[in-house]
Amino acid sequence: MMMCGVDEAGRGPMFGPLVVGAVSCDDDAVLQEIGVKDSKKLTPKARDRMFDKITEVADVWVTVPISAEEISTQMMCQSLNMIELEAFVKAVSGISADVIYVDCPDVKTDRFGSTMSEKLNGRNVVAAHKADELYPVVSAASIVAKVTRDRMLDDIRKEFDCEIGSGYPSDAKTVRFIEKWIKDNGCAPPHTRTSWEPVKKMLSARKVTRIDDW
Repeated sequence: MMMCGVDEAGRGPMFGPLVVGAVSCDDDAVLQEIGVKDSKKLTPKARDRMFDKITEVADVWVTVPISAEEISTQMMCQSLNMIELEAFVKAVSGISADVIYVDCPDVKTDRFGSTMSEKLNGRNVVAAHKADELYPVVSAASIVAKVTRDRMLDDIRKEFDCEIGSGYPSDAKTVRFIEKWIKDNGCAPPHTRTSWEPVKKMLSARKVTRIDDW
């Protein structure tokens, strides 16, 4: 049976892209032999090593990156869950599989799965919470997505030639980088999700500071 797994990396950050990964194979035993698991439970070196092995043994693997600017624009008219769902659909649309396992971001897995199935002309979609722990093929997809995002962040670091952190609001390095950029330039740096509340607050604080300067 041909199966496909889908997952994302970078849903929560206020900086950098969101990346969806999809992996398909007809026997997940090869993935189990590699030792795939939820990418968050692996070290960067382990993820890199597994990425190379996964892309060798998978029948098909696909990544769909969504830039921070695209996310901010699309969130003006739809939820992050729907943005993610559309990216999932795009990732698997060219993959032949009997069943598609999805790590579901929606609290209602049935709703998410049925909506995705409809967009894929009735294909068999199984949406589950923590699917990256339940299905090796989804674990593989999570690794592909995470490594791809990490490599994109490395390119962004070279672009700015300074420490940008992981992109998450909880990362002090990312917060300092964005705050300094806003202070120096009066706007958020490229690759920032300006629709994120922490970024809105930083931009708002900058405006208040400028008014106080008068």
